[in-house]
Amino acid sequence: MMQMRDWVIGLIGVIIGALGVLSLIGILPFELSRGVLIWVAAIAGIILLYAAIVEITNSNIMGTVSIIAAGIVLIISLLPALNGIGWLGDWASLSWIGEAVYKIIVVVEGALLAIATFAMEL
Repeated sequence: MMQMRDWVIGLIGVIIGALGVLSLIGILPFELSRGVLIWVAAIAGIILLYAAIVEITNSNIMGTVSIIAAGIVLIISLLPALNGIGWLGDWASLSWIGEAVYKIIVVVEGALLAIATFAMEL
């Protein structure tokens, strides 16, 4: 039976995915800066990591895909986020990764979180 956490994670995934798609095609009424995209990707990566752990404990193959994606996303987004608040040096800024890459990452995270809505219960 579907639990409330499943629906909340799915709703977060739909919102994050829609934010990424709309900003990628440029129809948002406001522009998301690189810093905001980094923090959105980092927070969504932590939520995706939680969902992946739940999926793995339910013996679901999507959990393996989600945990690999969450690990990659957390490395790519958490290092610049921590650098932005002064915890890490300039080596962690990853300034060579562009804004469009973070938008694509947010879209992928949103899709995986939306899939996790149903995959956490299989």
